[in-house]
Amino acid sequence: MNEANSKNGFIVVDKEPGWTSHDVVARTRKKLNTRKVGHSGTLDPPATGVLILGVGRATRLLKYITDLPKRYTATMVLGTETTTLDAEGDITNVQDIHGTCLKDLQESSTRFMGEILQTPPMVSAVKVDGKRLYEIAREGREVERKPRLIQIYELSIEETSKKDVYRIHVACGSGTYIRSLVSDIAQDAGTIAHVGDLRRNSIGSFDESDANPIEEMCVLSMAEGLRDYPQIVVGEQEASLIRVGKVFEKDYLDLQGLPEPWVFTDHLGNLLAVYKQHKGGTIKPDVVIPSDN
Repeated sequence: MNEANSKNGFIVVDKEPGWTSHDVVARTRKKLNTRKVGHSGTLDPPATGVLILGVGRATRLLKYITDLPKRYTATMVLGTETTTLDAEGDITNVQDIHGTCLKDLQESSTRFMGEILQTPPMVSAVKVDGKRLYEIAREGREVERKPRLIQIYELSIEETSKKDVYRIHVACGSGTYIRSLVSDIAQDAGTIAHVGDLRRNSIGSFDESDANPIEEMCVLSMAEGLRDYPQIVVGEQEASLIRVGKVFEKDYLDLQGLPEPWVFTDHLGNLLAVYKQHKGGTIKPDVVIPSDN
């Protein structure tokens, strides 16, 4: 773990409720005495769970973490709608749920599997005309939002011990808003709902067992942080070429039909670069890590 120091690497945090993702980043910057810290995907302040940070040169690699599938668990509170679609917002609508039951919700949920279009909530970081939606919402305005294509891999709903409160489990692709999903499923079932509690259980192969409280952070190497992608160990000759960003014929390196992006490391496990498909049967670096890591 030569490169795994407090200046370059990934940190898997178990975010506490009440913290914004920016709060976690700010605390990490102070703790590690560096400004170069970012995160791979916002968790709302009331939400808890897995949040992955990039430190130093790993901030350039956060896009690969963002692209990984995620798992969430949330509660669906039926009969009440809020401005934020979660328990933090002001109540905007109360409705008799008219006997909506688990079977109704489960039947509706089947229509939200696979590739679907989802409209981002007003209280979100999506930009419209250069302004974030949550900023527009604070002004008391609502604007038209373009639906975005998202992917739902798994979805299940179960009862809880509380009346009219159900638990939803979701495995999904990047850019999915669980608050919107819960609201949309409820509306399809003929009622309304908001999210009570929300927890991100995993990002890729990083789950709750890998996550630590912010004060107990552990910095992983850049290569370890990209463990969900194919990793190819190369010799010093290829390593020296990769360090200067050489474009290779795809057949020159043994990729064994592995999907892109490809993570190249040296024999010590140091990350050299991440490569992607290029024109004419070649591959080229998407990110190159300087050799003094």
